[in-house]
Amino acid sequence: MLKKMKLQKTSKGTQSIEERIQHIQKQELPKHIAIIMDGNGRWAKKRGLPRVAGHHEGMQKVKPITRLANKLGIEVLTLYAFSTENWIRPKMEVDYLMKLPQEFLSAFLPELIEENVKVEMMGHKDKLPVHTMKAVQKAMDDTCNNSGLILNFALNYGGRDEIVNAVQNILQDAKNGQISTEDLTEETISHYLMSKNLQDPDLLIRTSGEIRLSNFMLWQLAYTEFVFTDVLWPDFSEEDLLEAIEEYQRRSRRYGGIQSEGKEQ
Repeated sequence: MLKKMKLQKTSKGTQSIEERIQHIQKQELPKHIAIIMDGNGRWAKKRGLPRVAGHHEGMQKVKPITRLANKLGIEVLTLYAFSTENWIRPKMEVDYLMKLPQEFLSAFLPELIEENVKVEMMGHKDKLPVHTMKAVQKAMDDTCNNSGLILNFALNYGGRDEIVNAVQNILQDAKNGQISTEDLTEETISHYLMSKNLQDPDLLIRTSGEIRLSNFMLWQLAYTEFVFTDVLWPDFSEEDLLEAIEEYQRRSRRYGGIQSEGKEQ
């Protein structure tokens, strides 16, 4: 049974964030962190605000989390921004969500460029409004030569849809004689996914208390460590990210094997 981890901001006593960062960096870091940013609506409801206020606050939270991930030396940060199922939400809310990338990137892009962060996106671009895709494409173009943290937005993305799309492309290439289905491997399928240029996530964090994947990176999360927290995304702090990474570092990743004498897996 999957359990939620309560993030304990006081668990490190009087240790400063800088001291925790230094300690974390001495141990094995997750190279790829994926986050399901959940709880914006509930955050707003608790304060008597419209849901869009929660989405705006959640967007602002991306900045400090990205800065810290980059500072730690994380290689990839994937954020689940908008799913293929989110289109069924009220039109006013969807329209607002589609404006957020433009607002966010226009303000944050200069810093991303300066800090050597590379912006990428996975998801179907064709259904996104022109102004949304234009903002995202500009950010990708302007940071394409950066070599630091990859800030990867999952936008109009769904895990099952991704797998179906991969299978369709594999069948088409097999029909055209480009690949042989007899030689089909896990690596082949991974190559046809939207994340083909990224390694699979080492750590998945989901905020807001929900314990499910919500159709997110279903193939890629096969051996990922999960951390579920009750903290709503707009309240998710740098300390919460550090605690999640510390929890990851306390675990033993065995990939289906067994641990022997605390060393071999």
